Amino acid sequence: MAQVDKEAVITALNGLKDPVSGEGLYAAGLVRGLVLSPGRVGFMIEVPSDRVTLYGPVRLEAERLLSSLEGIQKAQVVLTAEVENPSEPAPPRRPATARLAPQAVDQHAKGAGGKGKPAPVPTERPAHVKYVVAVGSGKGGVGKSTVSLNLALGLKALGLKVGLLDADIYGPSAPVMLGITQPPTFNEHKHMVPPVAFGLKVNSVGFLVDADQAMIWRGPMASQALTQLLTQTEWGTAEAPLDVLVVDLPPGTGDVQLTLTQKTLIDGAVVVSTPQEMAVIDARRAVTLFGKTSIPVLGVVENMAYLEGPSGEKIEVFGRGGAKALADGLGITFLGEVPLDPALRKATDDAQPIQSGDVAERFKAIAEKVWAKLG
Repeated sequence: MAQVDKEAVITALNGLKDPVSGEGLYAAGLVRGLVLSPGRVGFMIEVPSDRVTLYGPVRLEAERLLSSLEGIQKAQVVLTAEVENPSEPAPPRRPATARLAPQAVDQHAKGAGGKGKPAPVPTERPAHVKYVVAVGSGKGGVGKSTVSLNLALGLKALGLKVGLLDADIYGPSAPVMLGITQPPTFNEHKHMVPPVAFGLKVNSVGFLVDADQAMIWRGPMASQALTQLLTQTEWGTAEAPLDVLVVDLPPGTGDVQLTLTQKTLIDGAVVVSTPQEMAVIDARRAVTLFGKTSIPVLGVVENMAYLEGPSGEKIEVFGRGGAKALADGLGITFLGEVPLDPALRKATDDAQPIQSGDVAERFKAIAEKVWAKLG
């Protein structure tokens, strides 16, 4: 499939006028994060929040116009808005099944900003999804995406209908780990219909960009894009709702994670850490982030807990027990430990997730604890 002609795309977009300035859409600087790949084109339009309604038809017309160009089979335009934090205090959530100890939420009364402002009210929720579970970590490199995928598979093994949203804008990996080559299609309501792999409904930031291109999105753009992936995907239907949607958050505790958790109704969070002290320190920050946004922490998973040697001995590469000590210290549930298993690494590299054996049973046991807290 031939590469899309960038100049043809820019010319077409400049033929579509900005309703405010009267300039061409591209010339007006409204085309953000333009991505071109064989047969596909996508970008974002970022506008002030009070102009979202005005630019809705512009987004639709841009998609229609680009779809008519030669060589383009799919055009996707995301409309984003930078929204000021509302001043109303957050309403109480459903009773939390895992409460944080006081030291984990010492700033909660001050709101997520920690400056005396109440936390914003979450308003977004995917339709026909019973529960949304976020998987987060204070830093990268702890195997959060691997845990997210295998937690989703563990929940599916319990007989549940499960979806996985790969929201890691810095390194979307679900398409590779699951061997998905076809992006979502669109239904008559312009909602994405996610592909299904290994019984999971899957959507990913990786479907929006070319695999070789860097993600250069400002915080508000990334946050709005992730919110739209979450709420404008057909995860379930009225007749067959999704039981659990697992959201693999970006690593860290920055603006993207904060905005997403503030705007989206999330039923619980799982925090992933490796055993060593530096990872545990960052995991504590993730716990605190969820506490500040009133999201119940369902528990902590210790990943890469040990490496089993040839004779069955447990080699503690990164130490052991750090995540469990964190959970115990904060008064939250320790969900379990997962070894550093070469077979698990190979399975994800080969897009053949492990669905039987010791590791699969560990994740199923973790999933049982998570589901018990949600139900």
